[in-house]
Amino acid sequence: MKFESQLLKGIAPVVVLEILSRGPMYGYELSQAIEQRSGDILTLGKGTLYPLLYNLEAKKLIKGKWESNKSSRKRRYYSITSKGKGQLVKQKAQLEKLTAGLNLVFGGALAPA
Repeated sequence: MKFESQLLKGIAPVVVLEILSRGPMYGYELSQAIEQRSGDILTLGKGTLYPLLYNLEAKKLIKGKWESNKSSRKRRYYSITSKGKGQLVKQKAQLEKLTAGLNLVFGGALAPA
């Protein structure tokens, strides 16, 4: 199931922060982790992911660092900052309240399986 881009755009920053809270990742790896952890429900193409990463980095919620791997290919690894961790806590609390409100509106239809 693909979501409308505006709906996904609203939750994408908190999803990225949550995944990066588990450890540094480069862009493609992050994209794959999001798909895997969401059961292939959430997908962020590079046209969405990289501008989002640049935006989060500009807000100092994440930081990027170039690193070389065994094949000498340079990759930019992103990690969450302490400011990003604080933002993640706030956004997760808001999402929990939103989910509770939507469950009330839809009669519990959004309860986790």
